[in-house]
Amino acid sequence: MSEAMYQGHFGLREPPFGITPDTSFVYECRAHQEALNVLLVTLDAGEGFVKITGDVGTGKTLLCRRLLSTLDEPWVTAYVPNPLLEPRGLLATLGQELGLKLNPRDDPLTLLQSLNQTLVRLSIAGKRVVVLIDEAQAMPLATLETLRLLSNLETEKHKLLQVVLFGQPELDRNLDNAAVRQLKQRITFHYRLDRLGRAELRHYLRHRLRVAGYAGPQLFSNAAIWLLHRATGGIPRLVNILAHKAMLLVYAEGNDRIGMRHVLLAARDTGAARHVLIPWLV
Repeated sequence: MSEAMYQGHFGLREPPFGITPDTSFVYECRAHQEALNVLLVTLDAGEGFVKITGDVGTGKTLLCRRLLSTLDEPWVTAYVPNPLLEPRGLLATLGQELGLKLNPRDDPLTLLQSLNQTLVRLSIAGKRVVVLIDEAQAMPLATLETLRLLSNLETEKHKLLQVVLFGQPELDRNLDNAAVRQLKQRITFHYRLDRLGRAELRHYLRHRLRVAGYAGPQLFSNAAIWLLHRATGGIPRLVNILAHKAMLLVYAEGNDRIGMRHVLLAARDTGAARHVLIPWLV
């Protein structure tokens, strides 16, 4: 099967259900819009730490990228996509994000002093610095504690940097550890990303198809949407996987309408999907 033929069958410019976070496909569901609003308000207020959690596949990385694309002057952003770093590695990474050439072999105090000097210089220039850490549940406890030390850097009036943690629910368990209790106390706002409701799922499918160039009638039957929600629990990444597989099945049949059978077969082929028993379907 060629991708061009598949896209041509449905009248698409590009695949509508990729699993790579792509801000051009952003669907402003209630949870994501509320979370983005919380982030913008709390950052503007100068809060030190903000935490966003959600199950795997609920769109935390996409939300992080939306925030990155939203913040402009006077914001300076440092993005850490993989926080599985020792403390010195984190400090060196943040320095690189802020334009410094730091040696991760230097002792933490030297790295911290270099970062502090840069942050003071940015503050004098009227800049505001925010650190965005994705997959924060993977961060070692010692590195989380280093983040707290960074948050101590401040002038008489405001913090020199703010931190947003994006993570799976395991992040909350990590923060319950006594070794990082001081950091937990500094998290002033927290938002938990919900899954898509069934009504939102219908709009989500329609939105992504429209962005990809689809202009035909409703592609997913009402029954298919019901089953898709049952099988995925409304988790966007799973929705994308099953929707893509269902479209491939329909294309292979030479049809142009997705029904329950296509979604059921896609769910059976996807280990992470919920098992839904529909006895009268193959």
